[in-house]
Amino acid sequence: MTTAPTQVDDMIMPPVAHDVKIISIGMFVPGNQPVVWRGPMLHRALQQFLADVYWGDLDVLLLDLPPGTGDIAISIGQLLPTAEILVVTTPQQAAAEVAERAGSIALQTHQRVVGVVENMSWLELPDGTRHEIFGAGGGQIVADSLTRSIGAQVPLLGQIPLDTNLRIGGDSGQPVVLSDPTSPAAVALRGVARNLATRARGLSGRSLGLSPAGR
Repeated sequence: MTTAPTQVDDMIMPPVAHDVKIISIGMFVPGNQPVVWRGPMLHRALQQFLADVYWGDLDVLLLDLPPGTGDIAISIGQLLPTAEILVVTTPQQAAAEVAERAGSIALQTHQRVVGVVENMSWLELPDGTRHEIFGAGGGQIVADSLTRSIGAQVPLLGQIPLDTNLRIGGDSGQPVVLSDPTSPAAVALRGVARNLATRARGLSGRSLGLSPAGR
């Protein structure tokens, strides 16, 4: 995406791609410059993205958070206490342990873990066999462990295979679900979306409960 956000009065209008509105701190810094901020500045930026961006009437709001249990995860628990956590992991044990800790933050923030998604699950070879490059079972292990520790069912929502078209789409800005809808990754991603879409509550017609950060 090359379109920049625009400001209208006191609100920020987010760029739109494929009917999806998006905002990122990377849109406000030149080139590939890193953003080196401590907790209070991260909290303030997150608050502005939630309250000062004109999102309109949303079906769902997805926040792509860094791994672990850092400042941003804690801020989300404070700013959006009704938000639910979607844990993303890979099959390998080390990544699964980090993802499990991230999901366990729900015990402190009293949020609900909606499920687990396992990424880079396998590489499908031309003969149809699956090559499990990063091992197997990490997503299910995280889901089972969180189910035990939280005391509520945490399902494995889907396993996303390694797919060259998925990587190409990420670089070009063309989602694989549109560019190659029958590919294994696209089918798996639609399955995850379908599982999330069947949930009883959506954001349509509802307020996030936040006031503009500058007021």
